[in-house]
Amino acid sequence: MRALSRALAALAAVGVTATGVTALTSTQAFAEPGTVVISQVYGGGGGNEAPYTNDYVELFNRSSAPVPLDGWSVQYASATGTGTFAANSPVPLTGTLAPGQYHLVQLAGGANGAALPAPDTVGTINMGAGGGKVVLVRSADGLACNGGSVACTPEQTALIADLIGYGTANYFEGTAAPALSATAAGLRKDHGCADTDVNGADVEAGAPAPRNRATAPAPCGGEPTPTPTPTPTPTVEPTPTPTPTGDPCETPATHQIAEVQGNGNSSPLAGKTVRVEGVVTGDFQATNQLSGFFFQDPTPDADPATSDGLFAFARSSFKDVKVGDRVLVTGRAVEFNGWTEISPVTAVDVCGTGTVAPTRQSLPRAEGTTFEPVESMLVTFPEPLTLSDHYNLGRFGEVTVSSEGRIYQPTDRPGVTAALNARRSLLVDDGSTVENPETIPYTTPRAVRLGDTALGVTGVLGYGFGQYRLQPTKPITFLPLNPRLPAPLPVIGNVKVASFNTLNWFTTVGTRGATTPEEQQRQLAKLIAALKGINADVVGLMEVENNGQTAVQALVDALNAEVGAGTYAALSHPHPGTDVIKVAMIYKPAKLKLVGETRSSTDPVFSRPPLIQTFRRVQGGQPFTVLVNHYKSKRCDDATGPDTDQGDGQSCFNARRVLQAQATLGLIDSLDLPNPLVLGDLNAYGEEDPIDTLEAGGLASVTKKFVPAPLRYSYLFEGQVGELDHALVGKQLLRRVTGATIWHINSDESRILDYNTEYNPPGLYKPDAFRSSDHDPVIVGLTIPGGR
Repeated sequence: MRALSRALAALAAVGVTATGVTALTSTQAFAEPGTVVISQVYGGGGGNEAPYTNDYVELFNRSSAPVPLDGWSVQYASATGTGTFAANSPVPLTGTLAPGQYHLVQLAGGANGAALPAPDTVGTINMGAGGGKVVLVRSADGLACNGGSVACTPEQTALIADLIGYGTANYFEGTAAPALSATAAGLRKDHGCADTDVNGADVEAGAPAPRNRATAPAPCGGEPTPTPTPTPTPTVEPTPTPTPTGDPCETPATHQIAEVQGNGNSSPLAGKTVRVEGVVTGDFQATNQLSGFFFQDPTPDADPATSDGLFAFARSSFKDVKVGDRVLVTGRAVEFNGWTEISPVTAVDVCGTGTVAPTRQSLPRAEGTTFEPVESMLVTFPEPLTLSDHYNLGRFGEVTVSSEGRIYQPTDRPGVTAALNARRSLLVDDGSTVENPETIPYTTPRAVRLGDTALGVTGVLGYGFGQYRLQPTKPITFLPLNPRLPAPLPVIGNVKVASFNTLNWFTTVGTRGATTPEEQQRQLAKLIAALKGINADVVGLMEVENNGQTAVQALVDALNAEVGAGTYAALSHPHPGTDVIKVAMIYKPAKLKLVGETRSSTDPVFSRPPLIQTFRRVQGGQPFTVLVNHYKSKRCDDATGPDTDQGDGQSCFNARRVLQAQATLGLIDSLDLPNPLVLGDLNAYGEEDPIDTLEAGGLASVTKKFVPAPLRYSYLFEGQVGELDHALVGKQLLRRVTGATIWHINSDESRILDYNTEYNPPGLYKPDAFRSSDHDPVIVGLTIPGGR
């Protein structure tokens, strides 16, 4: 379970109402208060009567430990508009904030007022004076959502460390902070320490009083733990209970659990005090767990639409229970972000023991159904379930399993739909609120890989962050059905060509990729291991730092130190473009010689211009031309017009990628390139428009021809794998292709195995090829006849 701020738990779970307005309730069961918070917001800078010339956001470390802000950002969206946080020039942050220290972020301004105190960070955001939404984000990347008209996904909300919505904002914690003005800022109470995750309670309007790092620190004196308080509900008189006789177990239940659950998505008794009886099926009462327990009626009612289980928000300090205890629980029935539970609990009486058998479930769920009828119940899935996502394994202890094998992107191949993918999937949590735990599940004796399979998955079915999530009640053992291949499958031929996205190989430390010299050496070791394993005669590289020959030559030098001096050489890119990353190409001079000059394109349609080189075997024979590409990504940060998401599954900038595919075909024709081989990270799955364009233009996908469909993928995104990395050849060269393979060294591997030192357990790192990047390399074999 994610250990985020209480606001973050609410953010991810509530979503958008039918009117497009998002209201965040106070989080009770899943998270603690934030560490670094937004302590002031002011959007009236420079206006009439404004005391200061600039808008500003002030941050404050309310925890008892230093917090690094490197890689974080401050982002803004208007109160009710359609613009996303990403569209308003996110402000990147750096440095470490000491306990009780403030950090002043100066933003856009006007003509009136005095200068702010010396800002610690400067940005250009123009905030609304009366209303708006400010988020502190654990990423420098802009969030392509605004919480209102553009809902934030669980992955996006997982990055939000704090939120203040003020005035008429439609995204806020609990209730919105008051409207502000040119003379009024929003100030977090208790000099920044107050954090009950209700903006309206924590933030008050007052005279702007910006503080910066030079301001005397004002520690909060420890982590405050606010009393869990649900969003205000209408006052309801508690259900009368009989006068106690001295033995609390003689006070009977007022309702069955099924009555509390009801046969719909919400409890018909929400807001009422109830007393219910059941047997404890899952104990997660510790404060680093879910702060409560699951219990279930052993004598269910006859309605299959009503769940017979409940979650009680009752920490161990209140009343410790254990699995098998028969309990009578008194408290208020609430609907907590879509989850029916008892909170707060006022009494837990252990009155014997009992047993509950798990209810059998199967995937895929029937069309149009959810897990609502078994919410909070003990369930078991007897069928084989395949590990299909481990992106949040290290951070939150979460994995996703699926029936009928792994999950593929709907736009990657025929017969796949997003709806069926969802019905086949089950999120498995770890019953914990610890973020980046020291001990990560499913890493012994080896870290799980996608494709590994478990039998008899059993646990209690909770809910949070907008998803049903299984909390295991017995250990899950994954069978290692997807073993690592120490080398790629053979592709035969006398020339081997490969494509490999390096995931930001930068020699400039701290920009992208490695953030420390140690990480850089760890990254380099893994990349060299991967390139040695690929052992291709030509390798097209993506995401190499665009700093002349420095980064690519450093890679070649390290590779040659392992495989022999002069084994590889790097081409010089004649027109690398202005992006911070570029494509590159390395080759073996002993195997291939250059034919003609190295070329590229100055067409502005290419955000990262291609690299083009014709080769011939040293022994002679037909020439062939490699075109290395890295098409525009699917991120929506600055998408406008036809480049916005069209809702067809191809995400943003699909129109641009089609134009880039057409331009690639134009280069082949205009430059009269012999035997073209187009490869690279095309940021398009196998059945998307850019690939269709290349195929319609006379190129053929060699992976579609030679790689079996279950193995034809190179990238994992949001629990679905697909082929983003491609190799397509002209008709004449297709006759020379002897094989193709995708070496699954990255997409199947958990990111906790990569070179990063932050959060990843030290014992998991190995200087090998596995998780050297997030994309798998594609390898093609050619048989080029000899002769001159």
